[in-house]
Amino acid sequence: MGYVFLVGAIIAEVIATSFLKLTSGERAVWWAFPIVIVGYIGAFSLLSLTLGRGVPLGTAYGIWAGAGVALVALISWAVFGETLTWAQLAGLALIIAGVALVELGGSHDSTTAAPASLTP
Repeated sequence: MGYVFLVGAIIAEVIATSFLKLTSGERAVWWAFPIVIVGYIGAFSLLSLTLGRGVPLGTAYGIWAGAGVALVALISWAVFGETLTWAQLAGLALIIAGVALVELGGSHDSTTAAPASLTP
């Protein structure tokens, strides 16, 4: 169930961050501000619920941040016409690969009280 909350946290954060674009510059629109505020409150609340369900902090935050960066970059390219170079796409692929490695390498036993050893 923790990962369901994490998906919700990612969606809320991506929506809030995407709407930040509409709150700045000469064409700022007032109605985007409540979306940003509610989105960030929802994102952090759902992230807290994720951690409360036993998802490790490093794993949850890595997935949340990595997915957020990748999705916001793609949305800003598709919706706002911002550039997305091959180097940036390669960077996004590396972020996704890094998050996958953090997830795959992590222990999924939430009953462990002590930190896992750094030795393989």
